[in-house]
Amino acid sequence: MNKNKLTVLALFSAVLLASFSFKSVDDQSDALKKSMEAGKSTYNAVCLACHMNEGQGIPNVFPPLAKSDYLVKDVDRNIKNLIQGLQGEITVNGKKYNQVMPATGLDDTDIANVLNYVMNSFGNKAEKMVTKDQVAKVRASLK
Repeated sequence: MNKNKLTVLALFSAVLLASFSFKSVDDQSDALKKSMEAGKSTYNAVCLACHMNEGQGIPNVFPPLAKSDYLVKDVDRNIKNLIQGLQGEITVNGKKYNQVMPATGLDDTDIANVLNYVMNSFGNKAEKMVTKDQVAKVRASLK
């Protein structure tokens, strides 16, 4: 009889633990969706003119963000580029680009949101959500 109670208790505990795990995934998913919605607005206001509506960029002028190997390689580099701007040659999807991207002037939350948008849109899929704390850490390292 005690063995049955122990089995039931173990199963109940496992189900309870699993439900908390799924809730945290849902919470992160909701947070990512909200961040991406805000990031899309920022993208449309700040990035769209050069990187275009579908993230395709302008051939031989401004690099694509769509399915971009450069974008997915280094999140901290992306943060730095949005904070400081970018000057000099880069290679994106095997093609070289050498245009200036000005600093955006965005705050930490806006940078996190716009990166969550572009890194989870246009055929990209980020491994982790960018946070304002991560942006703040990179910003502090630049001083």
